[in-house]
Amino acid sequence: MVGRRKSSPRESRPALFRALATRNFRIWIIGALIANIGSWAQRTAQDWLVLTELTNNDAVAVGVSLSLQFGPIFVLGPFIGPLIDRVNGRTIILITTIAELVLGLVLGIAVVLGVATLPLVYVLALSLGVSQAFEAPARMAFVSELVGKSHISNAVGMNSMMFNTSRLVGPAIAGVAITTAGTGWTLTISAAAYAAAVIAILSLRVRELNPVTKVAKARGQFREGLRYIRSRTDIVIVLSMAFVVGALVFNFGIFSATMAVVEFGLGAHDYGFITSALAVGSLIGALIVARSTRPRLSVIIVAAATIAVGATLAALAPTVTIFVVLYPILGLGAILLVATANSYLQVSTDDKFRGRVLAIYSTVVIGGTPFGSPLVGFVSNTLGPRWAIGVAAIGGLAATLIGFIWMRAGHHIGTTETIRSAFRHSEVGDTTATQLITIIHKSP
Repeated sequence: MVGRRKSSPRESRPALFRALATRNFRIWIIGALIANIGSWAQRTAQDWLVLTELTNNDAVAVGVSLSLQFGPIFVLGPFIGPLIDRVNGRTIILITTIAELVLGLVLGIAVVLGVATLPLVYVLALSLGVSQAFEAPARMAFVSELVGKSHISNAVGMNSMMFNTSRLVGPAIAGVAITTAGTGWTLTISAAAYAAAVIAILSLRVRELNPVTKVAKARGQFREGLRYIRSRTDIVIVLSMAFVVGALVFNFGIFSATMAVVEFGLGAHDYGFITSALAVGSLIGALIVARSTRPRLSVIIVAAATIAVGATLAALAPTVTIFVVLYPILGLGAILLVATANSYLQVSTDDKFRGRVLAIYSTVVIGGTPFGSPLVGFVSNTLGPRWAIGVAAIGGLAATLIGFIWMRAGHHIGTTETIRSAFRHSEVGDTTATQLITIIHKSP
């Protein structure tokens, strides 16, 4: 058993919002919040458009649109990592945000004018996916430039809080807006919200950014990044769990839409409410990450188990009221897993490989969705929405087993110790058994 050092009262529990002490991060998070509210409203309206206006409740069509949106990162993501390790992240984020604003406006205006078709949605979803393949890993890596390593975990947690606050607000706004103004205007106004992120990026003080090591362009940087990942079995396990969850769990658009429309026979307003209910649990998960001082592998494993439990309970919920109460458990586990995994990779990866590792991480989390979405859509169409959520339960269980088996086989850490470590508050200077794994794997 590894000993734990007692911390002094001064260093006991850190401030929940300590990353906001940095001016650049405050500006960044405000712009991102507004843009993400628009993004979630846009995503909700797009799923509604495909499911109810361009098709006759076809969950496979929704799955295809999700696959096209998240597929490019699976193909491009691994090769974008070396670019992020070389190029200014702020520039990449600015260009891609402007592109996403334009793509959103095109779809919104097309719906308003009555010329939107399913192929057009597919083309725009694919274009958006290409842009996000560059943006997602660049945003993850840029956090370390905004706040530095000492506040990485808190900043990642706050980013997740922001993301899930927007996930809570955006779909609710979309549900009301679709009912009152129509899908087209909802999409158009939602796209315009990206302008807030553009303004925030341009307002950052470059001289106050934390310097990070950028590598010179050289042959074999992609292969070098893969060799580094293979040398870190802890990173391999985290990425494996993230892929399973990305493929089988992160199909919330299908879960929410089909449960609302097919299972419970509800309208757009109630669909937005169900999506927002999921975000309540996600927000709680993000708060847990923001309060932590050190990301732990044990938390990632327990989060996967939470996904399995939450999805099972939601799939069995007999009424819409009980479903709305239980659905947030799934969101809590999902965000707790991906946000903790993000923090873990940020703080445990060597600076010169961070962009490449985070690009692979983005690839497996976001790029895993194209593999799972058509399957989940097919299950929903043939067996029903409840069975589709059951697929998420299987994904959570599989990720849990990957983590527990590796802990026991590779480090002789039992299930009880893993769970105990996940719920133990980590003081500054503490070293638990699961935290020691990081130190071991980072050593030469």
